[in-house]
Amino acid sequence: MGHSRWPKEKALLWQSTIGWRVGCNFTPSTAGNQLEMWQPETFDAATINRELGWAAEIGMNTIRVYLHDLLFKSETDVFLERLDQFVATAQSHGIGVIPVLFDGVWHPEPRLGIQPDPTPRLHNSVWVQSPGSEIFYDRSRWEELKTYVQSVLLKFKDDPRIIAWDLFNEPDQIDLVTMTTGSQSEKNLVAADLVATVFDWAREVETSQPLTAGLWEYDGEGQPADNPLNNLIIESSDIISFHCYEPRQKLTAVIEALAVHGRPLLCTEWLARSVGSTVDLLEVFAASGVGAINWGLVDGKTQTRFPWRSWTDEMQDDEPWFHELLHRDGLPYDPEEIETFRRYTGQHRD
Repeated sequence: MGHSRWPKEKALLWQSTIGWRVGCNFTPSTAGNQLEMWQPETFDAATINRELGWAAEIGMNTIRVYLHDLLFKSETDVFLERLDQFVATAQSHGIGVIPVLFDGVWHPEPRLGIQPDPTPRLHNSVWVQSPGSEIFYDRSRWEELKTYVQSVLLKFKDDPRIIAWDLFNEPDQIDLVTMTTGSQSEKNLVAADLVATVFDWAREVETSQPLTAGLWEYDGEGQPADNPLNNLIIESSDIISFHCYEPRQKLTAVIEALAVHGRPLLCTEWLARSVGSTVDLLEVFAASGVGAINWGLVDGKTQTRFPWRSWTDEMQDDEPWFHELLHRDGLPYDPEEIETFRRYTGQHRD
């Protein structure tokens, strides 16, 4: 076994070294999911460079980006080289990277190759899980994922361009299978075990960057929901990352609840305008020293400017954008939002 969880002192030193991190979850506007972003036929270096430049102009210094185990399995060396190219492009704009290795959200049966066209006006309509359900639910195949985890971490384990490692995004999230089969309890159980295993694999690498996975489920008071996965994440993460798409009062309560652990806090998903998570909440993040990574930058094929409820309700033409900050030509959805970003990030820019 490798080293254990970082002591609090090491995590706080990391925070003081890298400063306040502000940025977005990044998928180029020309990609509808992780596979389309990274596969050689659709890897769009020009768009990535242009849009990361826009992020830097807003004042962002960090982006969170999703990888996929199938990409590594299909072309190991080429994928790692492409990831290095991406990290170098981000660094050329003064932006650090938080890679996400696995994701439990949306379509459970990912397939390499040409990806389907997005369903019009549907939030994240072609996004895929990693690993797919055929491995996720088959514990005998989990070992296939170990090489992916450790190879990616080994290549970048001492690379200052990598800010942190986000090992698994919302591993127990409801998806297209669990919402129709009623198998959510099974996914919850499997998710906790797989996340624990992934943390063990990652620890063996002994990275210079912190390991984390994001909390995303809370009770009505803003306390993390008392379940095995949340407890595991809190006990295993070097820094505590979390998602919060709530208005100011609930966001503040969540931050206060997580601050008791005495570790750096990083919100890796926020900004959902129509449910009250709006750009003015940068004030809360700045005042508390909590990193702020909002969902989305440029409106594109993920279609996440439409809300989650687009899966069940017809959208109106005059609805406000849900996520994202910019149109495809770089013009802001709301110029005042961009000024808010620049005002707060200008105070903390390296």
